[in-house]
Formats: sequence, structure tokens, C-alpha cells
Amino acid sequence: MSKLVQVENVYKSFGDVNAVNGVSVAIEEGQFYSLLGPSGCGKTTLLRLIAGFEQPTSGQIFIDNSSMEGIEPNFRPTNMVFQNYAIFPHLNVEENVAYGLRSKRDPSLNQNKLVDEALELVGLSGFNKRSSNALSGGQKQRVALARALILKPKVLLLDEPLSALDKKLREQMQSELRHLQRAVGITFILVTHDQEEALTMSDKVAVMFDGKVAQEASPKELYEFPTSKEVASFIGEMNFVNGNVVENKSFTVRSEIFGEIAIDKSRVFGNASNKIILGIRPEKISIIRKPSRSKAFISATIIDVSYFGETTCYKVSCGSNETLTISSQNSVDQINYSLGDKIYLKADTNNIMAFSN
Repeated sequence: MSKLVQVENVYKSFGDVNAVNGVSVAIEEGQFYSLLGPSGCGKTTLLRLIAGFEQPTSGQIFIDNSSMEGIEPNFRPTNMVFQNYAIFPHLNVEENVAYGLRSKRDPSLNQNKLVDEALELVGLSGFNKRSSNALSGGQKQRVALARALILKPKVLLLDEPLSALDKKLREQMQSELRHLQRAVGITFILVTHDQEEALTMSDKVAVMFDGKVAQEASPKELYEFPTSKEVASFIGEMNFVNGNVVENKSFTVRSEIFGEIAIDKSRVFGNASNKIILGIRPEKISIIRKPSRSKAFISATIIDVSYFGETTCYKVSCGSNETLTISSQNSVDQINYSLGDKIYLKADTNNIMAFSN
């Protein structure tokens, strides 16, 4: 696929603050791309730079091989869906969706046909004359999407569009957005602080901290192979344990909890020296009913239990102030453990990662 959006060494400063700090990314045509990070990391500023609402302090932005320097937002091949939807309350659904067509003033445009097509695309056929005040949050979101798509932009920019919805509706809209993107084939660039949202919908995700891209990868690669402790802790849950390198060639390490283990070098990130930090996901640790003498196990005591329906989360003490979090899939025949119970754990050492300390 060709690169549709290219951001090349872009900086954006507000006074003494570098909101975007030397970012370079290339987004492919037809890709669902997410900018993910905590509040204040620069993701929304970067989106606004692509849209043209802000201008870079330095660096270049290209869309479809054309420089966007000096190009106003309304002349860029982009459209944006805002966090608050920006639905006009005095206009009905049809008038809201057609709003962008007014600026075109092209008599050849069949406005009614285009509105009908856009509403059908977002699942709102027949809502043309509905008052915007009579719409639910999810319906307003769909109207905003239809209004953005009716102009057939090359890039659709989404600024945390699902953040105001409740959990159930948000999950439904995630699925619908992904289906919609595949149907229209337009490049989507989403800004979100929600890790699950980014992992669920995206082809590629850029994780941002302090105005910089810390890692850019597919959702699976981000989760399985985070290149830093910061990314590992931001994407999902992660247990961290202090360790020491025993032998570099085979990358054998020792820790109080896991003992002595060899770590695959594909899971060693950063300049790991003598002292390292080991990481393992909660679901990669299992509770075993009866430990085998021939296999390594960890003795632990349950200090907290959280029930989430599909899973139960246990926080356990492994002695010497070391704690682990375990995520256990619930089943009918499972043992229900309680606070203070002594248990045995088995860690999937093939999934342990090592990060520089």
C-alpha cells in the first residue's frame, strides 16, 4: 500500500512547551491508524496539525504526496469527527449531514441522494427529518460520521469520538466504526487514551509519551513485544520484577520470584545490563492445585481478589515485598480462592520479557 499521510520530523511548541517533539510517522492508504497515549502526550495536537487547525513549528506534513504547508483545513483532503460531535441543534438530521455540501455550491451534486447514501452507511436510513434533539448519544455519533463521510475525504480524523458514550454503546460503536472503515476504504486516524479501543480497531498504533512516539506497531506486536517498560505498562496490565543477568550469551537471568531462567532474545528490550526489570502479563501466570516436584512453582498468599465476571483478578504476595497480579479465566468447576489462601503459581517463562533498568 502507498503512504497516504507522512509526518516528517514535526515539532509543535506552545511557548516553552513542546507538545509534539520530533514526530515522524507514515500512514498507509486504507489503514485504520490510532494515536494512543495519556492526556497531554501530544496526540490531539498531532491530529490538529494533520487537519490544519495548527501549523508545525518545524517539520513537514504530506497528504497524498502533497505538502500541507500553508494549506487551510477546508482545502485539505481531510474531515474531522470531534469529541463533542458538534451537531447543530436547530437543524434536523438531513440538514446536519448536508451541511458540508453547502460550501461546495456544485449544482451537479444530488444532495438528497448523497445524504441518503451517507445515512444508510451509518445505519440511520429514514432518520432524515428527525430532530437532532431527539437523538441518543450513539445516533448523534452516527450523524457526525455521516456528515464527515459525505464529502468523501481521503482521510477521516477522529478526536476521541467515543469517549462520551457508556461502556456497552462504546464497544458497539468500536465494532461499527471498524466495519464502516472497511466498507468505505478511507484512511481513519483515531486519537484515543483507551488502550482497548486502540487495540480493538486499529491496523497500526502509535503510542505517544511527552510529545514523542515511543513505539509504532500492530496491536498484537504492541501487546506481545513492547519495546520499553513504559509501553508495556500502558498497554494492558504487566507485572514487573527486579532481576540480574547471570549469563549474557544465553541471556540467563535470576530473580527472587522466578529463580534462574533463560529469556529469548526477541523479548529483551533496551540496553539490558547487569540489573534488569522482568515483565510478565497477569494471564501468563496460572494457579496450580498441586505442584510437581519436577517443575518450578511459586508459593504465594492471596492479598486481594477482584471479580470481573469473565475473569477473576488475584493480587498475591510472594514474600520479600514482591507481589504479582494474576488474571484467571472463570469456569464452573474452578476453585474459589479467598483472602489469605496459600496457593501455588506457574509462570509461562516463554512469555517473560526483560527491560533495561
